[in-house]
Amino acid sequence: MTDKDNNEEFPAGGVILDGGNADGYETGGWRKLKPVLDKEKCTNCLICWVMCPDSAIIVEDGKVVGFDMEHCKGCGICDVECPPKINAIKMVSEEEAD
Repeated sequence: MTDKDNNEEFPAGGVILDGGNADGYETGGWRKLKPVLDKEKCTNCLICWVMCPDSAIIVEDGKVVGFDMEHCKGCGICDVECPPKINAIKMVSEEEAD
């Protein structure tokens, strides 16, 4: 793709060149809200892990152990999808969490 005015080459926008390349981009800086896990309430149903669009839920040995804050954008899907009776994930402001 070239700029018609100065013949300069530009890469095509909106093109995903490699599959699975999101891991290389730290997008956590966009976040205004941060997920906080109450491990006492969590039943490790892993619904949050399945539903997270950023693969930011960290699971070890079949248990939720935390969040990858370099990739979490704070969308709150994990909080919404956590079963209401369990309510193990709560979204809080960045300032409130620290």
